[in-house]
Amino acid sequence: MRHRMPTILITGFGPFPGAPVNPTTPLVRHLAKLRRPGLGDVRLVGHVFTTSYAAVDRDLPRLIARHKPDALLMFGVATRERRIRIETRARNALALLPDATNASLRRNAILPGGPASRRMPMPAARLLAAAKGTRVPAYLSRDAGRYLCNYICWRGAEAVTAEGPRLAAFVHVPPVPRTRRRKSQIQRLTAADLARAAEAVLMAMVAAARR
Repeated sequence: MRHRMPTILITGFGPFPGAPVNPTTPLVRHLAKLRRPGLGDVRLVGHVFTTSYAAVDRDLPRLIARHKPDALLMFGVATRERRIRIETRARNALALLPDATNASLRRNAILPGGPASRRMPMPAARLLAAAKGTRVPAYLSRDAGRYLCNYICWRGAEAVTAEGPRLAAFVHVPPVPRTRRRKSQIQRLTAADLARAAEAVLMAMVAAARR
């Protein structure tokens, strides 16, 4: 039986080759501790995965079995992105790039012989409206790449069952500047911008989980 108190599992990743600082690590910790009136009866569970295929395959099922979340809200960093990107599908594709443990799955598909993609089971338009409502640039995407972010999109969508979570969303965020921006530099989103948009997306997920 599903609990009366909605539970949201919020996940991010640690560093990986090419991203020694992953903004989703502090972002997830911030969201898991968030306190506001609309969250008074909501249980927020945060988890930061080691950026490895083995960690996702090991820890995601354990987290779902332990906490029985109503919804998964997953975050990852897209190193070349400058906006919030809400992924609407997971691709049945894998890159041969090694993960943070120098391991790769050595195949081109997550599920060989399976469908080309999986739709992310979430209210995409509502999440997008929530993010845009914070005046942070955001858009919907149909291509989560072929690395760990796409992989956890697939595993998260796969985990949505009648007995498990009912919703699964994945949000790509851009890297944040580590130093103060000069006037001549292109404007980039800050950690505060990411937190503001992510909080709004979380509240939209909570509202959807209550339905």
